[in-house]
Amino acid sequence: MSVANRLWGAPRIHGELLKLGFQVSQATVAKYMVRRVGVPSPTWRSFLRDQLDGISAIDMFAVATASFRLLYVIVILNHARRRIVRFDVTQHPTAAWLSRQVTEAFPWDTAPRYLLRDRDASYGFLFRKRVEAMGITEVVTAPRSPWQNAYVERVIGSVRRECLDYIVIFNERHLRRVLSSYVDYYHRSRTHLSLNKDCPEPRPIQPRKVGRIIEIPQVGNLHHRYRRLAA
Repeated sequence: MSVANRLWGAPRIHGELLKLGFQVSQATVAKYMVRRVGVPSPTWRSFLRDQLDGISAIDMFAVATASFRLLYVIVILNHARRRIVRFDVTQHPTAAWLSRQVTEAFPWDTAPRYLLRDRDASYGFLFRKRVEAMGITEVVTAPRSPWQNAYVERVIGSVRRECLDYIVIFNERHLRRVLSSYVDYYHRSRTHLSLNKDCPEPRPIQPRKVGRIIEIPQVGNLHHRYRRLAA
């Protein structure tokens, strides 16, 4: 109890033990509690876990085209179901463009409580004011600490490893089309370890008696979805 409940003192733990039928003194509880230095504070991991439903994350990555032009992709991810709620492509990621992406990602009353981001200079004054006006609290990661925004970093890594590393991008329109195909696969077909091997958009289990298995190519034949075809 002491390890799992960092904010509990001896009286609280003693009370819980009494409710469980353990007749021990509070002094005994205090003797065997984990010793901590200073005021206990939640870890970064526990913050992300406890606020899972109210956190979204934003990040950008660059893609080089066949003509060596750099395009920038923005990804906005909802932590709860690992859904990509918004992606877009541009040559010039200005603060005004980024603020517009947040507005498009969270229309009406769908804004999350927290928005996790890094310290990229592109998130300028206009972006910060737009986020504040939407009632979102920005959580800015420490310098050179991509692990603090691990979920969206993992998604970006998956996009590269499972798609962009195998495709030559010609222009902005081509990149947007490729990413649209991958995001559809990511949401509807790709199983995720963090979701107990389900998809962000839950995928039903098909019993064996339904019919034979067919193969459906996705993302330009890089991936496939398998489903049973009803007889």
